[in-house]
Amino acid sequence: MKLVACTPERHAEAILAILNEAIVHSTALYDYQPRSMAQMATWFDTKRQHGWPVIGMEDEAGTLLGFASYGSFRNFPAYKYSVEHSVYVHQGHRGQGIGRLLMRALIDAARAQGLHMLVGVIDSANEGSKHLHADLGFVHGGTLRQAGFKFGRWLDIDFYQLILDTPLDPVDG
Repeated sequence: MKLVACTPERHAEAILAILNEAIVHSTALYDYQPRSMAQMATWFDTKRQHGWPVIGMEDEAGTLLGFASYGSFRNFPAYKYSVEHSVYVHQGHRGQGIGRLLMRALIDAARAQGLHMLVGVIDSANEGSKHLHADLGFVHGGTLRQAGFKFGRWLDIDFYQLILDTPLDPVDG
């Protein structure tokens, strides 16, 4: 397995398949409808415009096993050092440590970009993701009860945060 920088040309279809599986079969994403290739193009364009990484894990044959990325936490200037991240692993490759490797690479990327906090918004029933985040040093920052409604029931979300030792010299504005 190897870490790669994902590109739309090489990875959009695989990322779309991973996301759509999560949308249709889980509460990992609170979307109702599968995403389109046009939405994926916009997603990649937004990542590129902001310099946000899309890190993938490929097997020896070049098949994408999972990916991780981050984007804006809230769209106000004072949040410029905070990002909300996500990590998704193909359903056939979960439980093999891929998510952990992707998260470590994402944390390294955030430090390199001078960010200060990563925020994970996790469905409260997703014990695997909560354990992964805790193992990587994230702390529970709070729970919002009944924040979403999917599959005929109310869903709670947990916020997990990792505060980094960067940036060295933060500035206003």
